[in-house]
Amino acid sequence: MEEGNAIGLQLIAGKTPRWYAVFTMARHEKKIAWHLGQREIESFLPLYKTKHRWKNRCTVALELPLFPNYLFVRIDPRERLGVLSVPSVVSIVSIGREPLAVADQYITGLRDGLLTNRIEPHPGLDVGDRVRITRGAMADMIGVLDRQKNAFRVVLSLEMIGRSVAAEVDLADIEPADAIPKRSAKHAFLNSRAGSS
Repeated sequence: MEEGNAIGLQLIAGKTPRWYAVFTMARHEKKIAWHLGQREIESFLPLYKTKHRWKNRCTVALELPLFPNYLFVRIDPRERLGVLSVPSVVSIVSIGREPLAVADQYITGLRDGLLTNRIEPHPGLDVGDRVRITRGAMADMIGVLDRQKNAFRVVLSLEMIGRSVAAEVDLADIEPADAIPKRSAKHAFLNSRAGSS
């Protein structure tokens, strides 16, 4: 009976292996997953498939991390030093000094979803957010996200004439406009004049 209580106390204290999110250096997720495998530390790096067009117009299929700069490890919290010593690992997501566990159901659901559905990252945009189109004929135009159907609809305004148009774009072709600095027409004109002299 005392042995059963000791096991119960260990479970309560969080001494059994749990999933934790690991914050990594940019574009090092796959290398870290390989290193963790070499050290026999269970890890999970969710990847999604996408096509990318290079500047030379070649299109290639890529597998990219679903959560850039993150992967998951299943460890006993006392073993975190083994994870932190892997090259390019920055930290384990924590609250204060205690690692923050990820629910097993979340990892299981994520694994199952990757096998059965097409999952890809979402920029976390809401209707009404200012967005910038990143590719295509309207690249660098800024508008307001109107709604989502099969694709996003971005409302672009031409302030000079007080008119707007709506354009449907792919999810991969927009980003939050707050990621770029706002510039006035005067600022752009002064920069172009400075560059020509």
